[in-house]
Amino acid sequence: MDTNPIYLIPARGGSKGIPHKNIKILGGKPLIHYAIANALTLTDDDAHRRIIVSTDDARIAEVALAAAADITIRRRPEALATDTAATQDVIIDAMDYADSLGMVYDCVVLLQPTSPLRRPEDIRRGLAMYAAARGTCDMVVSVCRAAANPYYDLMESDSNGYLHVSKGDGRYTRRQDAPAVWQYNGAAYVIDPEAVRTTPMLKMRRRLPLEMEAARSIDLDTPRDWAIAETLINELRQ
Repeated sequence: MDTNPIYLIPARGGSKGIPHKNIKILGGKPLIHYAIANALTLTDDDAHRRIIVSTDDARIAEVALAAAADITIRRRPEALATDTAATQDVIIDAMDYADSLGMVYDCVVLLQPTSPLRRPEDIRRGLAMYAAARGTCDMVVSVCRAAANPYYDLMESDSNGYLHVSKGDGRYTRRQDAPAVWQYNGAAYVIDPEAVRTTPMLKMRRRLPLEMEAARSIDLDTPRDWAIAETLINELRQ
């Protein structure tokens, strides 16, 4: 069963951890171009307008259009350009804009620019999972295996200050025997439009995990993250 998505790339101008990171050059091209390239690979030539870059920054819009002149730019309201603006509100704003342009879609694919090692095949797998679970899935979200496990090596303090395992009864003495736990990696989300309008994303009950390798799950937030991504991209090109 096919899907009919719109692709949303949110790119605010006021990054603090890495100034101007969405258009900073990584591996020879602006960071945002990686996300746009992913979306272009997944859309027909006559459907590039279904790729929506949501930004408050004229320079980001200019750089995005340099990657593909026929994508859609949504100049988001000032209220959605702050440090405290919720991603969910940005998604709903983009959906409203897509509706005003007459776009018809059955899911929103959210591609954050800060995941440059995401591949088109990751997104394709997410779309296939969403299509297979249509009507019973609020969101497919990319994850990687968590580095720490609440059944094994994540601890909490009790009322006396003593440590105990966060989940379970401490029966697991080897990490590989503990139940698998997942960590969001921020790379890709395939979201039901109705669900995102009615339910906070972290409270959605029907979320399916799209597993990605930990090595490709880097989410750029600090200069150290950036340096690691540069190294990994250079290694992949060799």
